[in-house]
Amino acid sequence: MTHIVVLTGAGISAESGIKTFRDANGLWEGHDVMDVATPQGFKKNPELVLDFYNQRRRQLQDVNPNQAHFDLAGLEETHKVTIITQNVDDLHERAGSKDVIHLHGELLKVRSTKNEEDVSSWSGDLNLGDHCDKGYQLRPHIVWFGEDVPMIETAIAICKTADILLIIGTSMQVYPAAGLLNYAQTNTPIYYIDPKPAIESNAKITVIAHTATQGVRHFMNLLDH
Repeated sequence: MTHIVVLTGAGISAESGIKTFRDANGLWEGHDVMDVATPQGFKKNPELVLDFYNQRRRQLQDVNPNQAHFDLAGLEETHKVTIITQNVDDLHERAGSKDVIHLHGELLKVRSTKNEEDVSSWSGDLNLGDHCDKGYQLRPHIVWFGEDVPMIETAIAICKTADILLIIGTSMQVYPAAGLLNYAQTNTPIYYIDPKPAIESNAKITVIAHTATQGVRHFMNLLDH
């Protein structure tokens, strides 16, 4: 069975109403990313950071998967599909995808500030004073700037096994995730879906300059021919 490895970024969730990571001015929902997405920001003002992610968590529960999410899940009927996402939402899972790796963490999980392996599901607000069983403050289970990406080695190993690599809605500028396409085998075809593609088609990469929903459907048509 053909193994399709899918790398997804903010562009696929944008069509569900989730704003992309940051605006052109470098702000994320009006905040400097260094204030809300770094360990230093959390140490400096934990209440601001917790409130920021509480808002993101609430927003996530008001949106739904879009057709691109559902089409990727549907591919599992005829192909082996592994999704490696930079997104922290659960829209792939809600659409039915079974094999999803979150490189940058998950919004609906929290972890102990003392032990990063102590991870729990969390759907409501997270506040100062919410502690793990050992009595340490909980924090969002998000990989912040400056932190290691624990799932990157797993993602690299999976990309090496891809028969087809499909990249959707990512600027290919955030490392180490942006380097994953370099681990695909030399003969592995790569498809890149983005309405404003950051790369051009070449012998190895086919660029599909569409939104995620349009582009995934176009990709599926190519698979059928």
